[in-house]
Amino acid sequence: MSYLFLKIFSILFVVSLLFTACNNKPKIVKSDKEIQKLQEPLVRVNRFLVDKDEALIKKYAERRNWDMTETETGLWYMIYEKGRGDSISDGDMVTIDYKLSLLDGTLCYNTDTLGPETVVIGSENMETGLNEGLLLMHQGDKARLIMPPHLAHGLLGDNNKIPSRSTIIFDLHVLFVKKKH
Repeated sequence: MSYLFLKIFSILFVVSLLFTACNNKPKIVKSDKEIQKLQEPLVRVNRFLVDKDEALIKKYAERRNWDMTETETGLWYMIYEKGRGDSISDGDMVTIDYKLSLLDGTLCYNTDTLGPETVVIGSENMETGLNEGLLLMHQGDKARLIMPPHLAHGLLGDNNKIPSRSTIIFDLHVLFVKKKH
Protein backbone atom coordinates (compact mmCIF):
# COMPACT_ATOMS: atom_id res chain seq x y z
CA MET A 1 0.00 0.00 0.00
CA SER A 2 2.70 2.53 0.95
CA TYR A 3 4.76 1.65 -2.15
CA LEU A 4 1.73 2.37 -4.33
CA PHE A 5 1.16 5.67 -2.49
CA LEU A 6 4.81 6.60 -2.98
CA LYS A 7 4.68 5.76 -6.68
CA ILE A 8 1.45 7.74 -7.21
CA PHE A 9 2.81 10.67 -5.20
CA SER A 10 6.02 10.70 -7.26
CA ILE A 11 4.13 10.60 -10.55
CA LEU A 12 1.76 13.38 -9.49
CA PHE A 13 4.67 15.50 -8.35
CA VAL A 14 6.50 15.12 -11.67
CA VAL A 15 3.32 15.81 -13.68
CA SER A 16 2.62 18.94 -11.63
CA LEU A 17 6.16 20.15 -12.27
CA LEU A 18 5.70 19.59 -16.00
CA PHE A 19 2.43 21.54 -16.08
CA THR A 20 3.92 24.35 -14.06
CA ALA A 21 6.96 24.50 -16.33
CA CYS A 22 4.80 24.60 -19.47
CA ASN A 23 2.56 27.50 -18.35
CA ASN A 24 3.19 31.04 -19.53
CA LYS A 25 6.51 32.47 -20.54
CA PRO A 26 9.69 31.11 -19.00
CA LYS A 27 10.66 33.00 -15.88
CA ILE A 28 14.27 33.86 -15.37
CA VAL A 29 15.40 33.18 -11.82
CA LYS A 30 17.18 36.24 -10.56
CA SER A 31 18.36 35.51 -7.05
CA ASP A 32 19.76 32.81 -4.80
CA LYS A 33 16.63 33.17 -2.67
CA GLU A 34 14.41 32.31 -5.66
CA ILE A 35 16.60 29.32 -6.51
CA GLN A 36 16.42 28.12 -2.91
CA LYS A 37 12.63 28.50 -2.93
CA LEU A 38 12.42 26.31 -6.05
CA GLN A 39 14.74 23.67 -4.59
CA GLU A 40 13.06 23.33 -1.18
CA PRO A 41 10.13 21.12 -2.31
CA LEU A 42 12.48 18.84 -4.24
CA VAL A 43 14.77 18.50 -1.24
CA ARG A 44 11.79 17.68 1.02
CA VAL A 45 10.51 14.98 -1.37
CA ASN A 46 14.01 13.52 -1.75
CA ARG A 47 14.53 13.48 2.05
CA PHE A 48 11.16 11.75 2.47
CA LEU A 49 12.10 9.05 -0.05
CA VAL A 50 15.58 8.50 1.43
CA ASP A 51 14.12 8.22 4.95
CA LYS A 52 11.46 5.78 3.75
CA ASP A 53 14.10 3.63 1.98
CA GLU A 54 16.29 3.64 5.10
CA ALA A 55 13.40 2.49 7.31
CA LEU A 56 12.51 -0.35 4.89
CA ILE A 57 16.11 -1.55 4.76
CA LYS A 58 16.51 -1.38 8.54
CA LYS A 59 13.34 -3.45 9.12
CA TYR A 60 14.38 -5.93 6.42
CA ALA A 61 17.81 -6.49 8.01
CA GLU A 62 16.34 -6.73 11.53
CA ARG A 63 13.81 -9.40 10.47
CA ARG A 64 16.71 -11.51 9.22
CA ASN A 65 18.96 -10.79 12.22
CA TRP A 66 21.65 -9.38 9.94
CA ASP A 67 24.23 -7.32 11.82
CA MET A 68 24.71 -4.61 9.21
CA THR A 69 26.49 -1.27 9.21
CA GLU A 70 25.15 1.81 7.43
CA THR A 71 27.58 4.19 5.73
CA GLU A 72 27.09 7.96 5.50
CA THR A 73 25.73 7.56 1.96
CA GLY A 74 23.04 5.05 2.99
CA LEU A 75 24.74 1.81 1.92
CA TRP A 76 24.11 -1.09 4.31
CA TYR A 77 26.77 -3.79 4.42
CA MET A 78 28.07 -6.77 6.35
CA ILE A 79 31.19 -8.78 5.64
CA TYR A 80 30.26 -12.22 6.90
CA GLU A 81 33.41 -14.08 5.82
CA LYS A 82 36.83 -12.46 5.89
CA GLY A 83 39.33 -13.15 3.14
CA ARG A 84 43.10 -12.95 3.44
CA GLY A 85 43.90 -11.11 0.24
CA ASP A 86 44.66 -7.56 -0.83
CA SER A 87 42.38 -4.70 0.06
CA ILE A 88 40.54 -3.07 -2.83
CA SER A 89 41.51 0.40 -4.02
CA ASP A 90 40.36 2.83 -6.68
CA GLY A 91 41.44 1.67 -10.15
CA ASP A 92 41.82 -2.03 -9.22
CA MET A 93 40.25 -4.74 -11.39
CA VAL A 94 38.08 -6.94 -9.18
CA THR A 95 36.52 -10.28 -10.14
CA ILE A 96 33.37 -11.16 -8.21
CA ASP A 97 30.69 -13.80 -7.94
CA TYR A 98 27.33 -12.37 -6.94
CA LYS A 99 23.59 -12.71 -6.64
CA LEU A 100 21.57 -9.54 -7.09
CA SER A 101 17.99 -9.56 -5.84
CA LEU A 102 15.19 -7.21 -4.82
CA LEU A 103 13.85 -6.85 -1.27
CA ASP A 104 10.89 -9.06 -2.19
CA GLY A 105 13.30 -11.91 -2.95
CA THR A 106 13.14 -11.69 -6.75
CA LEU A 107 16.48 -12.82 -8.16
CA CYS A 108 17.50 -10.41 -10.93
CA TYR A 109 21.03 -11.43 -11.88
CA ASN A 110 23.66 -13.88 -10.70
CA THR A 111 27.02 -15.13 -11.79
CA ASP A 112 25.85 -18.74 -11.58
CA THR A 113 24.30 -18.15 -15.00
CA LEU A 114 26.42 -15.23 -16.24
CA GLY A 115 29.84 -16.28 -14.93
CA PRO A 116 32.13 -14.21 -12.68
CA GLU A 117 32.21 -10.53 -13.48
CA THR A 118 35.26 -8.29 -13.52
CA VAL A 119 34.75 -4.61 -12.67
CA VAL A 120 37.09 -1.66 -12.45
CA ILE A 121 36.77 0.22 -9.17
CA GLY A 122 35.83 3.83 -9.80
CA SER A 123 34.43 3.25 -13.29
CA GLU A 124 31.22 4.98 -14.30
CA ASN A 125 29.44 1.83 -15.48
CA MET A 126 28.98 0.37 -11.99
CA GLU A 127 26.37 1.07 -9.33
CA THR A 128 27.63 3.68 -6.86
CA GLY A 129 26.73 1.41 -3.95
CA LEU A 130 28.60 -1.58 -5.38
CA ASN A 131 31.69 0.56 -5.91
CA GLU A 132 31.48 1.88 -2.35
CA GLY A 133 30.91 -1.60 -0.91
CA LEU A 134 33.81 -3.16 -2.78
CA LEU A 135 36.15 -0.46 -1.45
CA LEU A 136 35.37 -1.81 2.05
CA MET A 137 36.47 -5.33 1.12
CA HIS A 138 39.50 -7.58 0.49
CA GLN A 139 40.16 -10.46 -1.86
CA GLY A 140 38.35 -13.52 -0.51
CA ASP A 141 35.72 -11.56 1.45
CA LYS A 142 32.07 -12.54 1.27
CA ALA A 143 29.61 -9.76 1.95
CA ARG A 144 26.04 -8.61 1.67
CA LEU A 145 25.27 -5.09 0.46
CA ILE A 146 21.84 -3.47 0.53
CA MET A 147 21.60 -0.44 -1.72
CA PRO A 148 18.77 2.06 -1.68
CA PRO A 149 17.69 3.36 -5.10
CA HIS A 150 19.97 6.42 -5.04
CA LEU A 151 23.02 4.10 -4.81
CA ALA A 152 21.68 1.51 -7.24
CA HIS A 153 19.61 2.15 -10.38
CA GLY A 154 17.71 5.25 -9.24
CA LEU A 155 14.40 6.43 -10.58
CA LEU A 156 14.49 4.43 -13.81
CA GLY A 157 15.76 0.99 -12.84
CA ASP A 158 17.95 -0.82 -15.35
CA ASN A 159 15.33 -1.06 -18.13
CA ASN A 160 15.46 -4.84 -17.81
CA LYS A 161 14.97 -6.78 -14.57
CA ILE A 162 15.32 -4.04 -11.93
CA PRO A 163 12.20 -1.85 -11.62
CA SER A 164 12.28 1.88 -10.96
CA ARG A 165 13.20 3.02 -7.43
CA SER A 166 14.26 -0.47 -6.35
CA THR A 167 16.35 -1.26 -3.33
CA ILE A 168 18.72 -4.08 -4.29
CA ILE A 169 20.71 -6.68 -2.39
CA PHE A 170 24.11 -7.91 -3.53
CA ASP A 171 25.43 -11.13 -2.00
CA LEU A 172 28.98 -11.20 -3.27
CA HIS A 173 32.32 -12.95 -3.05
CA VAL A 174 35.54 -11.18 -4.09
CA LEU A 175 37.41 -13.82 -6.07
CA PHE A 176 40.41 -11.84 -7.30
CA VAL A 177 41.91 -8.36 -7.01
CA LYS A 178 44.33 -7.15 -9.69
CA LYS A 179 46.06 -4.10 -8.28
CA LYS A 180 46.36 -0.93 -10.35
CA HIS A 181 49.99 -0.33 -11.31
